[in-house]
Amino acid sequence: MDNVISSAKTDMFRIRINPEIREELEQIYAKTGLTLTDAINVFFQQSLNAGGFPFAVTGDNAEIVKAKALARLVKELKKGDDCTESYSAEQARAMLGIAE
Repeated sequence: MDNVISSAKTDMFRIRINPEIREELEQIYAKTGLTLTDAINVFFQQSLNAGGFPFAVTGDNAEIVKAKALARLVKELKKGDDCTESYSAEQARAMLGIAE
């Protein structure tokens, strides 16, 4: 069997993904010189090497993901608390595209 990384890429695989998450992932992988496609191919190769997921998939994973998401949310809320800008109700509605 060919190595996923070095074998010819002639088939397409499409997925749906949140655009903000895609952008964040692209930035993360770009730091190591990889495109998102490269990173997915690395994941697939590691899955073949491991004969399944290349990392443990357990019930704890959901809790870990929730904890990380909560930490990110708290960080963003803290940024909001520290922000000194203020807007009138009219400005806020305009920014959000909400008619009075």
